[in-house]
Amino acid sequence: MIRAALAVTMLLASPLAAQEQTQIASGAILRGLDKLNGKVVDIELPAGRTVQFDRLTITLTECRYPAGNPAGNAYAGLQITETGREGVVFSGWMIASSPALNAMEHARYDVWVLRCTTS
Repeated sequence: MIRAALAVTMLLASPLAAQEQTQIASGAILRGLDKLNGKVVDIELPAGRTVQFDRLTITLTECRYPAGNPAGNAYAGLQITETGREGVVFSGWMIASSPALNAMEHARYDVWVLRCTTS
């Protein structure tokens, strides 16, 4: 009985222990791909700014990285719209180490985060 209670306690506490402390970066490096013509572009984008990539308008709301490790995993908050299309194409967080986890679903374009910038 005690072992079962201990196991349940450990399982409930593990998500809290797994949370990583992060710091806010000044910007991010994104990579964009036009699947139609194979064009690949690296985009340096300061936080809070917007950039045009072909028909896409990309806004970086925030980029975070593991505390004390700017070269570590990047978490980028993005909002992406497309010229001539109603609504938002993508809105949420992209993670550099797991680009497929929360990917932008688009027939022509791919956008993903490479890393945060600190200067």
